[in-house]
Amino acid sequence: MKIVVIGATGDVGRSVADELARGGKHEVIRVGRTRGDHQVDITSDDSVSALFEQIGTVDAIVVAAGNVILAPVQKMTAADFLRGLQDKLLSQVRVALIGQHYLSDGGSITLTSGIAVDDPIAQGSHAAASNAGIEGFVRAAACDFRRGIRINAVSPTVLIESMDRFGPFFPGYEGVPATSVAMAYRRSVEGVHSGRVYRVGH
Repeated sequence: MKIVVIGATGDVGRSVADELARGGKHEVIRVGRTRGDHQVDITSDDSVSALFEQIGTVDAIVVAAGNVILAPVQKMTAADFLRGLQDKLLSQVRVALIGQHYLSDGGSITLTSGIAVDDPIAQGSHAAASNAGIEGFVRAAACDFRRGIRINAVSPTVLIESMDRFGPFFPGYEGVPATSVAMAYRRSVEGVHSGRVYRVGH
């Protein structure tokens, strides 16, 4: 399979790309914002379209990119919330909407949500809303795609590798290694499900 992994320079994306490339079974194209085989700004329609024009037809798209805003709700403005939704939620939806036209028959799309939608945390209202939007989109879009195209999401808890940055927001949570999270993406890419949310560590 020819697989494009967007966000392949982050903790999750790097492990996913490594897992899918293991043994040479798949051709993995690593895409980042500033590094990788290609670069893309997933907040831009033009940038995402240009990426797929360069890459051409693929068999699977994985998106492990997009940032949430972790901030107290009383200090957040509607503009802040919208900016965050553009980065985490709408950027992933954008990749799915544009990328579907570059997928081979029977291809798949895998997006990324997170534990905050199921287990709210302090300063996590934006994370919860963004993740809920991603999961809702995946479940509904799975009903509409044609040509055998599948779509799923992976929802990990906090990663061990990210504890230094995000651990304070997740007191008492047991982190999971990125390698374990990567296996859920493999299930999505190589499996048969559509409309699923694979939860890891919660």
